[in-house]
Amino acid sequence: MAISVGDRIPDATLTIMTENGPTPVATADMFAGKKVVVFALPGAFTPTCSNQHLPGFIQHADEIKGKGVDSIVCLSVNDAFVMDAWGKAQSAGDKVQMVGDGNGDLTKAMGLDFDGSGFGMGTRSLRYSMLVEDGVVKSLNQEANPGEAKASGAETMLGQL
Repeated sequence: MAISVGDRIPDATLTIMTENGPTPVATADMFAGKKVVVFALPGAFTPTCSNQHLPGFIQHADEIKGKGVDSIVCLSVNDAFVMDAWGKAQSAGDKVQMVGDGNGDLTKAMGLDFDGSGFGMGTRSLRYSMLVEDGVVKSLNQEANPGEAKASGAETMLGQL
């Protein structure tokens, strides 16, 4: 069963890249006492993700943060090295935090995974965005068509803040 509005984000360990290399971060630490916009996607460097989803959040990051959001998190079932390289290639800078869910632990725990093995991709995340306040989901926007980033895009999230 997929996570819903009003549910708490499950406990999981994600990975971010720091100057010391890949660094684990607990979801409890990532969300506690904060207002966080999360958007998740099937994979770094894939067409819709690279051409629409991530660029939209980078472009609108200042507006989103101007509405009281502490951080914007891009989450994917990729490792921290891939997420870091993709963030650099997309000039995400400090606008969007690139977070790896390498084993898909959080994605699976939220019920937002899918089997992409038919495309050689293994387990992947569905495309969605959510607003999380102090660890609780306040809005959830899942795409009906994974090849689009409209319902889960930055403009939709801006309208919900």
